[in-house]
Amino acid sequence: MRSLETVSGFCPYCGEPVELLVDCSGGDQQYIEDCHVCCKPITVEVKLDDAEPEVVLKTENEV
Repeated sequence: MRSLETVSGFCPYCGEPVELLVDCSGGDQQYIEDCHVCCKPITVEVKLDDAEPEVVLKTENEV
């Protein structure tokens, strides 16, 4: 059973590296987390499959 995994990406606003701790026991998720550098809201989309979580980081207004 999966639990917490660390995933990396980049802030869609300022381009700084972002490291997130993802709860893989919760299924697919979407939530907002503020960038630790520029403080803008990042939409985090997590999709879980058999291998590893797929994480997409978007600006607040991206579809």
